[in-house]
Amino acid sequence: MTAHKASPLGGRLVSWPVMLLAPLAVICGVLILRRLIFGIGAVAALNGGYPWGLWIAFDLLVGTGFACGGWALAWAVYVFNRGEYHPLVRPALLASLFGYSLGGLSITIDVGRYWNLPYFYIPGFFNTNSVLFETAVCMTIYIGVMALEFAPVVFERFGWKKALKHLNKVMFFIISLGALLPTMHQSSMGSLMISAGYKVHPLWQSYELLPLLSLLTAFIMGFSIVTFEGSLVQAGLKGRGPNERPLFTKLSAITQVLLVLFLVLRFGELLWHNKTGYLFSGDRFSIMFWCEAALMAFPLVLFRLPGARDDSRWLFVGGLSMLFGAALWRLSYSLLAFNPGGGYHYFPAAQEVLISMGFVAIEVCAYILLIRLLPVLPALGSVHKNYQAEVKHEPTHHH
Repeated sequence: MTAHKASPLGGRLVSWPVMLLAPLAVICGVLILRRLIFGIGAVAALNGGYPWGLWIAFDLLVGTGFACGGWALAWAVYVFNRGEYHPLVRPALLASLFGYSLGGLSITIDVGRYWNLPYFYIPGFFNTNSVLFETAVCMTIYIGVMALEFAPVVFERFGWKKALKHLNKVMFFIISLGALLPTMHQSSMGSLMISAGYKVHPLWQSYELLPLLSLLTAFIMGFSIVTFEGSLVQAGLKGRGPNERPLFTKLSAITQVLLVLFLVLRFGELLWHNKTGYLFSGDRFSIMFWCEAALMAFPLVLFRLPGARDDSRWLFVGGLSMLFGAALWRLSYSLLAFNPGGGYHYFPAAQEVLISMGFVAIEVCAYILLIRLLPVLPALGSVHKNYQAEVKHEPTHHH
């Protein structure tokens, strides 16, 4: 495979997006401190019926789904040997590292007695019967694995050639772990709500398919976020950067296969269990379902139109539609379509929303700062040249 050179983007560190989002990040930090000192009730509207709220449904389930870009590309590049996607790996890995780290933080502040968290790391206190245990173990290790996968970027920046050489010798093992771990915990995130039984609306509750559908949405969101973030970066560079659109076009073709599989399984499960009556009940659940299905199906129609897959703007719109569709499915099965009974109600407190917005602000600010300081993005012109070279010399072999 042709080598891909990366370089720091450079430019002003304190740009307008950073100045706009920094206050949200500060507010988030203050509110987290308030929660840790005065208790979870000081900032959240959680109750006995809804022990999980926005922080789990959005920050964890949707947030880690959005953070699956690095994992999805690891499968494409290292497992299926599609070396042409290699220039997209570092930016996706950086976003994944932030997404998972902030997802882990959201779990930390969501735990009522957070001072008991160290027991999770003590073998004598392991609760191996819990699906949450497997999820937490995988996520904890995966954050460390991603840090190691991203370490060469830092080593290159500071010229630590000897450390980089040693790390590269074991990188095959690190990448293998990085491909395996999210496969385990992303499916477990679907398994979690199987235990909720009838409390999850029948349109989303599936004892057979929840883990598989959760895994499929992880892949869909992973490939979609790569297209989405890549399009934003290209728009920000205003044509000065390498042309990655051919890569996004090929990724959209992969994602369409996953979309078809998801929709077939989704509707097939409803037909198999005679649940189609719920689709036409006219209540908020049927409306949510059709919105989700429409968002997932829209890119399939869009990319059949002549020239749509070769237009950066339509690729961006298609990627956004897939992200929203998969995110709505995850929000629905974990929160919107969950009813514990007993007269319990839940609506996020303003502080919960501000903390979630703050997490997003922290991730965006940190991402902008690091691509300016570290060799994350492909060097100018490298992607287009390498892509053309690999097309001429297919099949490629990735080492």
